[in-house]
Amino acid sequence: MAKNPYLVPNNNRIYLNKKKQKIATDILERYTGSSVGQFQKQVILTNFEYYLERFQVLSNGVRTRGSAMSAVHSEKFGVSIVNFSIGSPTAAIIIETLSVINPQAVLFLGMCGGLHSSLKKGDFILPTAAIRDEGVSHHFMPRQVPALPTFKIQKFVSDIIVEKGFDYRTGVVHTTDYRFWEFDDKFKADLHHERSLAIDMETATLFIVGFISKVPIGALLLVSDLPLKRNGIKTKRSATSVFRKYTDLHLEIGIKSMSEIADRGEHIRHYRW
Repeated sequence: MAKNPYLVPNNNRIYLNKKKQKIATDILERYTGSSVGQFQKQVILTNFEYYLERFQVLSNGVRTRGSAMSAVHSEKFGVSIVNFSIGSPTAAIIIETLSVINPQAVLFLGMCGGLHSSLKKGDFILPTAAIRDEGVSHHFMPRQVPALPTFKIQKFVSDIIVEKGFDYRTGVVHTTDYRFWEFDDKFKADLHHERSLAIDMETATLFIVGFISKVPIGALLLVSDLPLKRNGIKTKRSATSVFRKYTDLHLEIGIKSMSEIADRGEHIRHYRW
């Protein structure tokens, strides 16, 4: 029988490849400046150093800085946070290397551009899926495979948001590696036809690489700008305003979600291998 060319070879899957695990451990420690022993089993991911600064203040955790990323580890919350920077390539790297610590749950606290006319800055989006319009996830899974979060993590986050009296939206997020798409009329027309709720640069990659690496992964996105509206593209000034106004709440929800998962010790992965 002919081999299926779309199947990822087993020796490429990190949980089956001891040599790859060893190299991934080295990369994780080198990039973050943290030993694997410092990582908690619940990990928050972010793109921004300001999130780490606020997390350290809230948790009094241990902060490290590596060659490419930074992290804070909190025994108080049972949570580590990593700033992996921006974009799909680094998203794939951090998820695949985090698999060596066998995390119980990982949550991406990202920012996104709101595409639907009803959205406003500060709205929360719990993605139910992500469109894979980036060049990284296709190295891990065939293009027809949908990028989906781990359901239980999304449910934990949903419960915390409701418990705190806030609202959120669910829907599909478009992940792209095309940074200045706002000036491309055809691209914007395609987004309209897709009916995507928001756009970002990491979510689909995190979901796909998490799936193939056996890392339970969810996401809670914050609408930081409204790029389809007049004067809605994010600027340095508007980004600073969003950070100051919404970061602590975004973090608070993420920390509580991860801490409760730690306390309950539940099986999070919703699929069997």
